[in-house]
Amino acid sequence: MSEVVVLGAGLGGTLMAYELRAQLRPEDRLTVIGQGHVYHFVPSNPWVAVGWRERKDVDVDLADVMKRKNIRYLPQGAKRVNPKENTITLEDGETVPYDYLVIATGPDLAFDEIEGFGPNAHTHSICHIDDAEKSFAAFKRFVEKPGPIVIGAVQGASCFGPAYEFAFILDTELRRHKIRDRVPMTFVTSEPYIGHLGLDGVGDTKGLLESELRSRHIKWVTNAKVKKFEEGKLTVDEIGDGGAVLKTHEIASAYTMMLPPFRGVPALMGLEGLVNPRGFVLIDKYQRNPTFQNAFGIGVCVAIPPVGPSPVPVGVPKTGFMIESMVTATARNIGELLRGRPVHTVATWNAICLADFGDKGVAFVAQPQIPPRNVNWASEGRWVHWAKLLFEKFFIHKIRRGACEPFYERWVLQLLGIRKLKTVKGDTP
Repeated sequence: MSEVVVLGAGLGGTLMAYELRAQLRPEDRLTVIGQGHVYHFVPSNPWVAVGWRERKDVDVDLADVMKRKNIRYLPQGAKRVNPKENTITLEDGETVPYDYLVIATGPDLAFDEIEGFGPNAHTHSICHIDDAEKSFAAFKRFVEKPGPIVIGAVQGASCFGPAYEFAFILDTELRRHKIRDRVPMTFVTSEPYIGHLGLDGVGDTKGLLESELRSRHIKWVTNAKVKKFEEGKLTVDEIGDGGAVLKTHEIASAYTMMLPPFRGVPALMGLEGLVNPRGFVLIDKYQRNPTFQNAFGIGVCVAIPPVGPSPVPVGVPKTGFMIESMVTATARNIGELLRGRPVHTVATWNAICLADFGDKGVAFVAQPQIPPRNVNWASEGRWVHWAKLLFEKFFIHKIRRGACEPFYERWVLQLLGIRKLKTVKGDTP
């Protein structure tokens, strides 16, 4: 019998548990460690922040699902991973041993790295549903007393799509309230150009997103390094190619939402050999840690170098299909190890993204996600908005019923007219 543990119960961790269950032998035990019993569908948070969704629409009770799938679920949260001892210390002091560990914690949100940043200071957030609900409460107050809005992503951020989504969703909602003409909007981003997305663009995302910003009268600042946030304003340095400050912007804002930089969670920070200095899990092409080879990493918590140099630090996003490919490869590789066979499955790290703008949207496919690519395609239209709505409903249904089959392979790819975009590939053992 082997003890297999998944640390984290977000998008990656939940899918990981479902796929691992199918790979284990009858005598093996699978444990998932989460924080609380509830899974929140994070891609819906921009809608929650404008009142288009409520918490109950995007929540799933994991305790019930895990019990039905014969998976032990521990909601206490992890205090510390002990890779040399093959144990995890939980927040309540309990120790959980493991033979194989999959780390799927997601990130820690580094609001504290910029003065005045975060939902407990002068900005709002859509990274967690609790913060998205607070952002909606603040937006309702804003509607009564409109003013300037700033949306974007700060230096070191590695997730840009939701910032664009939220800017355009806000624009749509403000027009519905018939107050858009009273709200100057600015998009402030650390990207070297609009539509970079941490990926050096996909297809013509630069042209598509610049055109969308212009048509909605949203100004922008790129290569932006935020110095500080204050009540009613933020101070931003615009950085040139040589690293010099080209211009300092002081931008008025009555409602600010900017995505933060990510780092590893406290339970992982400082574990030499397991994580890098930023706390992200080091992995090889099999998703396995090179030092502690019974530990794997998937999702936002893994270390991926940037696609290239930029005047302001820009990270690489981990999109849904990319994460799903990591999940499938890891599940198969652990299944091989349990049976005494070498690992040989490699995640493709292809990317598919549906970005909703409230009334239309942009879709892109990158194969692989990090260039150079075999497929480099982007398109826009109202169909993307409806596709994102269907994606949300189908995916939450998948989580609630504990389905483990690759979701994108069955639905999104057909919707985009793509016959096949592989999740994983085999490597010669």
